[in-house]
Amino acid sequence: MKAAEAGTNKPKPTKKTGTAKKPAARRKKNRHGGLLGRLVRACLIVGALGVFAAGYLFWQITHYSPPNPVPQREAGIVLGAALWNDAPSPGLKERLDQALKLYQAGRVQKLIVSGGLDRNGSKLTEAQGMRVYLVSRGMPKDAVILENRATSTYENLVFSRKAGEAAGIKSYLIITHEYHASRALDMARFLGFPDPVVSSVKSKVLNAAANETRETLAYGKWQLDKLLMLVGLKSV
Repeated sequence: MKAAEAGTNKPKPTKKTGTAKKPAARRKKNRHGGLLGRLVRACLIVGALGVFAAGYLFWQITHYSPPNPVPQREAGIVLGAALWNDAPSPGLKERLDQALKLYQAGRVQKLIVSGGLDRNGSKLTEAQGMRVYLVSRGMPKDAVILENRATSTYENLVFSRKAGEAAGIKSYLIITHEYHASRALDMARFLGFPDPVVSSVKSKVLNAAANETRETLAYGKWQLDKLLMLVGLKSV
């Protein structure tokens, strides 16, 4: 009897505390929550860096200081802009008037006008329309060199230097608006222009806020393009 009772009085299992595993559903939820948190933090960091970079580029655009006095160069490169009915738009006229002043003051001997055909029904390239305008204001036709292919600031500089080299020109003054000057100068330095200088004009006809905002985006894109060129993922 005692033996039977002894067989039935087995010690009860004790509960283990602190070692029970979490249910699988809860572990999965925590894992997903942690991943989501990391993604949110990464997005916030990237966003903050983007805002900082945009602010820095905007500061560069709005704080460009043109050289005073403007140094002498063999040729001025006038960066193109839109034609209206085959005539320079008001903004482009400002660049051309600045270029004409520099020529008349003896700061440059020739002008290279750069810009291809607009997609707005123009029959003339930007460069052709620019030369017509300059000649109508007393600029000798043989002092104006045409560059008729460019469709961007980068191409303006690449093709204009080729046109200048074909004419034996070795030094350049880049002519554009103030909001455009910082990016144009950075591109010229990247392309290896010898001691590049930008003579800029402050616009009286263009919307400053709109152009500075758009230029900030364009400057950011240029920085990315430049990086891709430096690592060989995009052709120069």
